Amino acid sequence: MKNILFLTIFLIFSQLSNAQKDSLQLGDRYSEDHLYASISYAQLMNQPTGITRSGFSYGISLGFIKDFTLNKQGNIAVAVGVGYGYDFFNHELKVEDVNGNTTFDSGIDLESNKFSAHNLEIPIEFRWRTSTAKKYDFWRIYPGIKFLYNFSNNFNFIDNNTSFSFDDVASYRKLQYGLTLSAGYDEFNFHVYYSLTPLFENATLNGEEINSSIIKFGLIFYIL
Repeated sequence: MKNILFLTIFLIFSQLSNAQKDSLQLGDRYSEDHLYASISYAQLMNQPTGITRSGFSYGISLGFIKDFTLNKQGNIAVAVGVGYGYDFFNHELKVEDVNGNTTFDSGIDLESNKFSAHNLEIPIEFRWRTSTAKKYDFWRIYPGIKFLYNFSNNFNFIDNNTSFSFDDVASYRKLQYGLTLSAGYDEFNFHVYYSLTPLFENATLNGEEINSSIIKFGLIFYIL
């Protein structure tokens, strides 16, 4: 049922977009509204002393972004969107949470150590492109900022063949934001996200403040 609903919405947007494009003439004012999807390789930055970079980790984002043109040609615009983001990390920071009390330790000797996060995303972009009302394949450079609201997170690890799992860790920062850049040609574009906020609040390890944050780079696809 969910797949049928998604397909129906996708087809409706496709028909509306194609109808708009077919009616446009060269020089007409237009906008580039999109469904977007991205897949990225992810790493943790600014790790505490003794904690190295994370293992293979990734992020996925899906959403819709609305384009507001700033000139008649339509090649300069701002855009605001809403979407869903999922992040998955193999990492070396041991995180435990009991009754809202979060503790941190080195996890380099753990057999497995992972965390995942589900986020509401609000991307805002400034857009420059080489498009016209009748030119649909074009170069683009879209710098911006993305706000994230975390509505679910899970930390789990295996120690001495025993599995531990902690949901919605209290010290995990709910509201995060970072800089973004998308650049490329047509549907295929390179994408970078650089977080400006640490993952945790009021977090220390051996007296050192934990400022771990996320960097992601991969591909973003603008559909429609």
